[in-house]
Amino acid sequence: MKTFSAKPADIDKKWVVIDAEGLVLGRLASLIAMRLRGKHKPSFTPHMDMGDNVIVINAEKVQLTGRKRTDKNYYWHTGYPGGIKSRTAGQILEGKFPERVIEKAVQRMMPGGPLTRKQLSNLRVYAGAEHPHEAQTPEAIDVAALNSKNTRSA
Repeated sequence: MKTFSAKPADIDKKWVVIDAEGLVLGRLASLIAMRLRGKHKPSFTPHMDMGDNVIVINAEKVQLTGRKRTDKNYYWHTGYPGGIKSRTAGQILEGKFPERVIEKAVQRMMPGGPLTRKQLSNLRVYAGAEHPHEAQTPEAIDVAALNSKNTRSA
């Protein structure tokens, strides 16, 4: 028996849409990372981009457990001496770009490298309930129904 290795012609990419309203951030991000890499498919090949195109809507309504909304910090550096800056997860979610919290969580759950950067380009996150990808007829995934721990009430 030979090991199967997918060729570009064997890859079948689907479009899926996930509603993030009320979902726990970490559980949502791990599911999205798995979908982007293609690990949910039996023909998974580590060196090929065979994951799905994932659309996430209602990113501003994602939930964090515990005190993460106030205690979790996101850091960046301006490049100048003493230029380290930070914002809490709550500040980002209430700010101009709340979708960045989901993007960073997914990015940090995937391995680094050129293939990961290509796979992350298949992720589209929107703060509101609207998205411009209706023409692709995305299939809706009910993450809340997969496990009772995936949701959290405010």
